[in-house]
Amino acid sequence: MHKLKLFGEPGWGSVLAETQLVWYGVPFEFSRVGDLFRNGNGRQELEAVNPLGQIPTLVLPDGSVMTESAAITLWLADQAGNFDLVPRPDEAERPRFLRWLIFITSNIYPTYTYADDPSRFVHDEGARQGFADTVHAYARKLYTILNAEAAGPWFLGTRLSALDIYVCTLTHWEPGRPWFDANAPKLAAIADGMRAIPRLSQVWARNFPQP
Repeated sequence: MHKLKLFGEPGWGSVLAETQLVWYGVPFEFSRVGDLFRNGNGRQELEAVNPLGQIPTLVLPDGSVMTESAAITLWLADQAGNFDLVPRPDEAERPRFLRWLIFITSNIYPTYTYADDPSRFVHDEGARQGFADTVHAYARKLYTILNAEAAGPWFLGTRLSALDIYVCTLTHWEPGRPWFDANAPKLAAIADGMRAIPRLSQVWARNFPQP
């Protein structure tokens, strides 16, 4: 594969693609967009490539664009010819992997889109906090479902997968690691396992520095 361009920002959703690129050893250029809620120039540059202004956004060598982290996850495995992170179509874990990959990206991930900046969706300023609180509460319900389905030591059991990258990333966001420790301990344990993998240690340190 030739060099790709990943639009992103440390600690944001681009870590989902960045981690997999590093895992596969794929060379890429990282283009920082800054805080998309405050950096108008970064958002404008990103929207020229992805009208939704969301990351991760991956520009391929031929200039075409890949968005949606689940699509990027599947595409990278195909392009790399490496199924470490994505079960092959004939593997028994494949249906379970696909189910929970889409569960995370279609149910959990959008809660951040809605609650991180409620003003984009709720015009009444007085109603925004209540909206955000409701979305956060729903996200916690979703996390309890995800925790119940985690097999351990990895989400699929003994087989590591990209789902564990998602889990590790999400435990760094709202509702915060103490909540996961208390209410979703299997997800917290998966996050610890991912951070302990030397191959990915620099990516995690760059995106989520620990004190």
